[in-house]
Amino acid sequence: MKRWLAISVLLVVVFACGWAQVVRNAEALRSAGAAVYPLEEGFVDANGVLLYYKAIGRGEPLLVLHGGPGASHDYFLPYLLPLARKNCVIFIDERGSGRSEKLQDPSEYTLRAMVEDVEAIRRNLRLGNIALLGHSFGGALAQAYALKYQQNLRNLILCSTWHSTKKMNAVFKQMKDTMPPDLRARIDSMEKVGLFGHGKEYERNRYTAEYSAAAWGEGYFPYLYQARPDPNYDPIASGNMSWDLYRTMWGSSGEFVIDGNLAEVEYGDRLPSISVPTLIIVGDHDECAPVLSQEMHDKIAGSKLVVLPASGHMTFVDQPVLFVKAVGEFLHSGK
Repeated sequence: MKRWLAISVLLVVVFACGWAQVVRNAEALRSAGAAVYPLEEGFVDANGVLLYYKAIGRGEPLLVLHGGPGASHDYFLPYLLPLARKNCVIFIDERGSGRSEKLQDPSEYTLRAMVEDVEAIRRNLRLGNIALLGHSFGGALAQAYALKYQQNLRNLILCSTWHSTKKMNAVFKQMKDTMPPDLRARIDSMEKVGLFGHGKEYERNRYTAEYSAAAWGEGYFPYLYQARPDPNYDPIASGNMSWDLYRTMWGSSGEFVIDGNLAEVEYGDRLPSISVPTLIIVGDHDECAPVLSQEMHDKIAGSKLVVLPASGHMTFVDQPVLFVKAVGEFLHSGK
């Protein structure tokens, strides 16, 4: 009995010491001042789907939507970190992507469902009115959110994106038509026989390595980077994504045509209804051609258009200082 009493006392002392250390750490963070930026991560149960989020910094919330579809938030880091000096930057992994829950039924990967996911994150994290930044596919999602929930937005930032799948497909056709003939012939031949179901069993539900290298490497690369190509970029590694989601939303016909359910992205007639302050950023060599951003700018009254020089689709990699400056000044001008 005395032994168990001694053990119990010891456990209480250990717990008290441990909890005291937690309290001291929390107090130290609170008193650390402006040089220390908090980080929080977790999951939000959004409409029955667990969605991962990572919040960095302090200030008014800036929610960031990634591209793909089917990629993850990771490619934004470390490039967007400076924004955490003045905003609480919240990165998420969309449903089926990254660390978020995958769905058994791919038909549940839709823009409409993802719009409700964004709203559930905003509501459950009690963010109030937010600034919303979307890149590439994330920009299409951001537009869809704004068209339904713009009363919850302070600012909208559309980066390297498109508002019309028909017009985006025309850009892809032009991109393909201007390729070196031998590259175009190789890509055409692989697309003709089908891009899935080849190779070993574990390879059959994704692009072949040969097609990835041709399309994402030789074909896309001049439109991805200009001033500062990422030396670690690997078109094969870029295939680490949610493929069932990608095929449902983008389609199965290849990189140069969108024929999945993203074909519904035709927002041209509805963009004039957006009245929140809007910033549109695009690279001058962007995969999502600057002409698309110009059209969005023309349709959204009072919007601001920034074309970053010597920049491809990864504007924040090519021109990190200019990108952060453009976003920061837009969010904090007059404050």
